[in-house]
Amino acid sequence: MSALSRRNFLALSGSAAAAGLSGRFANAAMGPNDKFDLVIKGGDVLDPGQSLRGKRDIGIRWGMIEAIENEIPAARAAKTIDATGKLVTPGLIDLHSHVYPYGSAIGIPADELAQFQCTTTMVSAGDAGVNNLAALRRYIVAQSRTRIYAFVHIANNGLSAFPVAELYNIDNAQTEACAMALAENPDFLLGVKVRMSENVIFKHGLEPLKRGIQACEMCGWPAKMMVHIGGVETKELMSDILNLLRPGDILTHSYSGFPNNAGVFTNIVQDGKLLPAALAAKQRGVLFDVGHGGGSFDFTVAEVAIPGGCTPDTISSDIHVFSGNSPGMPYLPNVMSKFMLLGFSLEQVVAMATTAPAKIINRAPKLGTLQIGAPGDVAIMEFVEGPVSFVDTRNNKRDGKALLKPVQTVINGVPFGRPYQAPFAVK
Repeated sequence: MSALSRRNFLALSGSAAAAGLSGRFANAAMGPNDKFDLVIKGGDVLDPGQSLRGKRDIGIRWGMIEAIENEIPAARAAKTIDATGKLVTPGLIDLHSHVYPYGSAIGIPADELAQFQCTTTMVSAGDAGVNNLAALRRYIVAQSRTRIYAFVHIANNGLSAFPVAELYNIDNAQTEACAMALAENPDFLLGVKVRMSENVIFKHGLEPLKRGIQACEMCGWPAKMMVHIGGVETKELMSDILNLLRPGDILTHSYSGFPNNAGVFTNIVQDGKLLPAALAAKQRGVLFDVGHGGGSFDFTVAEVAIPGGCTPDTISSDIHVFSGNSPGMPYLPNVMSKFMLLGFSLEQVVAMATTAPAKIINRAPKLGTLQIGAPGDVAIMEFVEGPVSFVDTRNNKRDGKALLKPVQTVINGVPFGRPYQAPFAVK
């Protein structure tokens, strides 16, 4: 292989090859008789990464965004999706999900979630540890149309033993092995995940987090920590966790109201007040992720933390086999809708599920955008205005005025399944 070495060819294998090779042609000039493979017509296009909002047609060719124009003639489209009256955004990126079926006890196939979430890229949040990471990559990621990246769990077995706690035995946290996995998979892994709840780590205090940070710093590239909170053992430990986090590390379940084993509320809002350590962490560059899930989002916590300066950087679902059936319905468009209720604009919530996570996973500006040359990942949703009721994971109810409903997902320029009508009722 002369023009392309075997090593470089293998590095471009799978979906990366499709993106890398087709990208050479996506910017080639189109002749007058050339057609777009797909045109998404007449939608209200919202791309925060380009500060773009307005009615546009999107032309996709060879899996890439080829054109965004006021109007593309119907004759130039091999296939068309009529998005009239619909919101069209970059494909959504879910920074916290569980998409390792068969290897994690709570995983759902990412491709089965695409129509319910409009997600084109998903991040596996600690489903796999060192012992089952290779299987995640080979048998799940390589065979999914949805792009999947991952945080490797500091516990060797990841979440395979759920509901048995993975870190009651601290010997499961093997720092050197975790660092080696990071060093060997920098194109796929983003960093290390650790769950710091008392019901996961028992009485081990900061030790699991310290081991995760050490693995990140040993691996040879700037790996991030994703730190799960909710039911931390003591109030003091919560501040200690926050103080240990580095700029760029991710605090997930930021607005959790889940209590510790004794029923005490030990998260970032305690006794109705935001912890000073939480604000200090935010100010030095720790990233706050929602991670709604089935037990990790509390309106009463968010309503104190957000005005206090701890706004979310990213909105994510923490979708898994249990949370998907919970009353809070943590499908990503529904979670985004809850943050409009909390005072964020449509543009802001879309950014927190597209451009913001794309930067965190180091895939900006190609993912999370509709710019020409980017992969043809598109979310088509219905923006419904009208009274709607939401519930959090602690049965607190709030009334809102708008709801995002998934309609169609396009990945690499190919529509994903049939248009979906979400079961979110508007009064």
